[in-house]
Amino acid sequence: MDLISIIKKPIIEEFENFNRYYLDQFSSSVSLLKETLDYVAHSTGKQMRPLLLILVAKSLGKMGNETFAAATSLELLHLASLLHDDVIDESDMRRGVKSLNSLYTNRIAILSGDYLFSTSLYNASLTKNVEIIEMLSKMGQTLSEGEILQLEQQYKLNYSEERYFKVIESKTASLFKCCASFGALSVGADKKIVEDYGRFGELLGCCFQIVDDIFDYYDNNIGKPTGSDMREGKITLPALYVLNNSNNPGVVAIKDKLTAGTYLDEEDINLLIEAAKAEGGIDYSRRKIEELRAEALACLPSGIPQDCREALEAYLEYVISREK
Repeated sequence: MDLISIIKKPIIEEFENFNRYYLDQFSSSVSLLKETLDYVAHSTGKQMRPLLLILVAKSLGKMGNETFAAATSLELLHLASLLHDDVIDESDMRRGVKSLNSLYTNRIAILSGDYLFSTSLYNASLTKNVEIIEMLSKMGQTLSEGEILQLEQQYKLNYSEERYFKVIESKTASLFKCCASFGALSVGADKKIVEDYGRFGELLGCCFQIVDDIFDYYDNNIGKPTGSDMREGKITLPALYVLNNSNNPGVVAIKDKLTAGTYLDEEDINLLIEAAKAEGGIDYSRRKIEELRAEALACLPSGIPQDCREALEAYLEYVISREK
């Protein structure tokens, strides 16, 4: 059985019910908006974030519409942020398909994102859970802070690995943390369980982002060219490692360029990609993923059903072993 099948096995019925609820949110009496919402709704991937939330809820008790509303609120917030990111980054593709801004206009993409964000808040209110509403509201702030922090740090090497993790915790990991926390909150779990699952989600999210960052050093057919992060001034963990540890004259020269605030040219980027592969940057990043994996598994509560535990372990394995 493949990993996705193991993940979905305990929640087949619940996930089908969620999808019916979720797709109902993509509606509008305005024909152009309905058209863009239909495109976004059918351009999503495996819906890994709702899967995590529903799986956590199933491991703790019987779920209802509160869980589906919570999962919908987070997924719509995520989608809204992606639409806005594509405009900011001037992206033509998103995970191998045309981005909404490239098919329509930046204005249409931003307004569609605003609509999804408002629908996200509405669904959070339907949970009638103050903690979920507060966490979702804070999540919108955190995602923006993460993006601005990353912009602030572009082509500056006066930050450490700790600063790198601060960025990915604000952007990717915080969303997974909310997914796991919402799943527990939506079925009335106690504070300790919510915190443990939240930490599991946060560590899982860090793994997810580091894997994504490693993809940028290879041709993985994920809708962006190799080295695109560095072209945008983003120094991710593999490159950060070699920049801080290599005595290679070429890498030292690149570090000097970055410190001076000089943009890298194609030759610099290609050299840094190869150095990250040859001088331990990729290997170091994979070791860090394994450390985070072990810590995440230790956060899973005892006493949850075995099929749910196996599914959550498979979820973590899928995040780490995926190829795109």
